[in-house]
Amino acid sequence: MIIINAEIHTSDAENTVIKNGYITIDDKKITGTGSMTELDKIPEDAVDARSKPVYPGFIDAHTHLGMFGDSLTFEGDDGNEDTDPVMPQLRAIDAVNAMDGYFDEALSAGITTVITGPGSADPIAGQLAAIKTHGKRIDKMVIKAPAGIKFALGENPKSTYNDKDQTPVTRMATAALIREALSKAQKYYRDKCNFEADSESYDEPEPDVKNESLLPLFRKEIPAHFHVHRADDIFTAVRIAKEFNIDYVLVHATDGHLVCDELLEESFCGVLSGPILTDRSKPELKNQSPRSAGIISSSGIRTAIITDHPETPIQYLLLCAAVAVREGMDREEAIRAVTCNPAEICGISHRVGSIEAGKDADIVIYSGDPLDIYNKPLMVISDGCIVKDYFCDIV
Repeated sequence: MIIINAEIHTSDAENTVIKNGYITIDDKKITGTGSMTELDKIPEDAVDARSKPVYPGFIDAHTHLGMFGDSLTFEGDDGNEDTDPVMPQLRAIDAVNAMDGYFDEALSAGITTVITGPGSADPIAGQLAAIKTHGKRIDKMVIKAPAGIKFALGENPKSTYNDKDQTPVTRMATAALIREALSKAQKYYRDKCNFEADSESYDEPEPDVKNESLLPLFRKEIPAHFHVHRADDIFTAVRIAKEFNIDYVLVHATDGHLVCDELLEESFCGVLSGPILTDRSKPELKNQSPRSAGIISSSGIRTAIITDHPETPIQYLLLCAAVAVREGMDREEAIRAVTCNPAEICGISHRVGSIEAGKDADIVIYSGDPLDIYNKPLMVISDGCIVKDYFCDIV
């Protein structure tokens, strides 16, 4: 496939824009980009972008897509296993319904990749997955699984287990349960390493699925994703991550814009900011602000914008970015917050997030500025396949 006559917004490291360019695709991958003046011959079956803006497929870095069913309640709610506060062995891919209607709505909005996973009822809720939004079978949609381990601090675990008369009912207990689990897994990891290095001197530890699930954190293969809102919870996440020397992502970070100066002292993957198109449904959201993502980003912290679907329906990701720009966020940074930034924060930038040779051929041709509510995708390409084509709707 070749796309021609495109205004290409690459979202690469240099934020390159090719005013009138082409994109070549082969075997699901982008193989090259360049100016139309470089082409000697245009194939008859070329996709003509008609001078419309072209972007990498958009990414929502924090969702529960496919885990809370569209138009369903208990029958389709598979995102919170609130029977045990420590459940790192749970796998998102075992809960995702790839036939859920919201996958199609995500694609129609140009969102080709998401991070999906369990909710925040448990202090340790399970394994996240980075997946494509196009497909019928989750196993074929996976980019990376696990892509992270979900942890939760603050009101949600407290509320969940207070109703059950079970620990944790305080922030102290929530943090203590996380530390206990990480401590056991860390010892398990040391014992495994010792055995693998010297099987004659050390015994192999008894298999333990919970401990095994946490080992990728200590190998730094994946980060911890901490659900945090209040500033004190943000710093509890930082404290725990530093104690165990694990990489981490701050999810929501509702008070993050109030403590940027402190966060700049730390080394972490980034902030997944949002959702903002919601009410302040609980006390720890009292500082929620549509200005937050812009403030965090302008401070120098890598920032992605998220919907937390279904908290905000996933098809409104670009609307969230537009609101952030209206409230002060740099426009180009807002685009990066739904393309390359989430890819880099979540460790999948080798596959998605920019239009570059070698990356997956996930591409969106837009009718105009994607941050203008009146514009919409005209064509969505996922893994080199045209999955949505609305060009016939325009003259």
